[in-house]
Amino acid sequence: MTSRIAAHPDRSRGRLKAEEESAFRSCFQRDRDRIIHSSAFRRLKHKTQVFVAHEGDYFRTRLSHSIEVAQVARTIAGALDLNGELTEAVALAHDLGHTPFGHTGEDALHALMQPYGGFDHNAQAIRIVTVLERHYAEFDGLNLTWETLEGLAKHNGPVTGDLPYALAEYDARHDLELHTHASAEAQVAALADDIAYNNHDLHDGLRARLFTEAEVAELPILDTCYGEVDLLYPGLDPYRRRHEALRRVFGVMVGDVIETSRDIIAASDVASSDAVRHLGRPVIKFSDTLWRDLQVIRRFLFTRMYRAPKVMVQRTEASEVVEGLFPFYMAQPEFLPRRWQSDVAAADTTTALARLVSDYIAGMTDRFAFAQHARHLGGRGGAGSWPNETGDISHGS
Repeated sequence: MTSRIAAHPDRSRGRLKAEEESAFRSCFQRDRDRIIHSSAFRRLKHKTQVFVAHEGDYFRTRLSHSIEVAQVARTIAGALDLNGELTEAVALAHDLGHTPFGHTGEDALHALMQPYGGFDHNAQAIRIVTVLERHYAEFDGLNLTWETLEGLAKHNGPVTGDLPYALAEYDARHDLELHTHASAEAQVAALADDIAYNNHDLHDGLRARLFTEAEVAELPILDTCYGEVDLLYPGLDPYRRRHEALRRVFGVMVGDVIETSRDIIAASDVASSDAVRHLGRPVIKFSDTLWRDLQVIRRFLFTRMYRAPKVMVQRTEASEVVEGLFPFYMAQPEFLPRRWQSDVAAADTTTALARLVSDYIAGMTDRFAFAQHARHLGGRGGAGSWPNETGDISHGS
């Protein structure tokens, strides 16, 4: 049975450009499929999650992370009788706007773009799916439904105050009601993101030997999970022990969200997806107890992983690449790809040019950014031993 607060495809607010409906796929299924087939989604394969992509084949990338988020989100949505296709679409697309080198690249690009409206990866995701993907004959972008665009824009909550330029630009022509909460499906995608990265960052940090199994086993939630595994499987091989413990951590977080959200939904008087938006508070949440435990885990990861010396060296190198490429392309936009030159010619202000350069750099993969830095600025190249790419970042590449 579908929940009363679930998004219904037959009640969708539609697309900016009207299209004939598919005979065998819902509008949200089509959104999901367009996202999966987009150029930006494929590029996530070579974009950093925490470790620069060439550090090792077993570490998560933005692509593997997005797939894990979608899997978690589908599970939660199914348990709460929400629309799985919309949930999956938002989950798969939530990181499309990330720069090369993860949050390090975003911080560097945001600082460089301060005079021109700043940079925000959520807003950039909107720009990608509404402007920069150029494949279709009748429109730029993917022409996604209002509900999917809303979920991308505000899955973390209402967006108020000074809007990132990319989001303000689109919202001016297609009101996403940024002052309200998103659908329950988008809220699920947001918490699935938290669940996925908390779990897999612990796994990647252990694999990188940034901390020990004994240290992790003392953290809240993990202490119980490791204890249960040791009780059931004494003397288990260390790698199997780790896997069994971390899969239980996944289960604890997912189960907590489902139980807590069921209680919130049952206690509320919301009777529709639209009512969820105007409730004034989220309906998908962790319990207060689990949330406090997650803060302890996050502080541990911040200190021992995100600010680990090995990772900080990568952050410095990554910042240098972005900080070098931006002024280079601003001064010499003729080095942007040939397919971009008509946009360069139409850029009649410095701000317009800066936004084009920002779009181009944000679309790069880690290895392509390293290679371009080495090519134009004589950098060490980092991952420059990787094969070069076409240079047609977004714009239908």
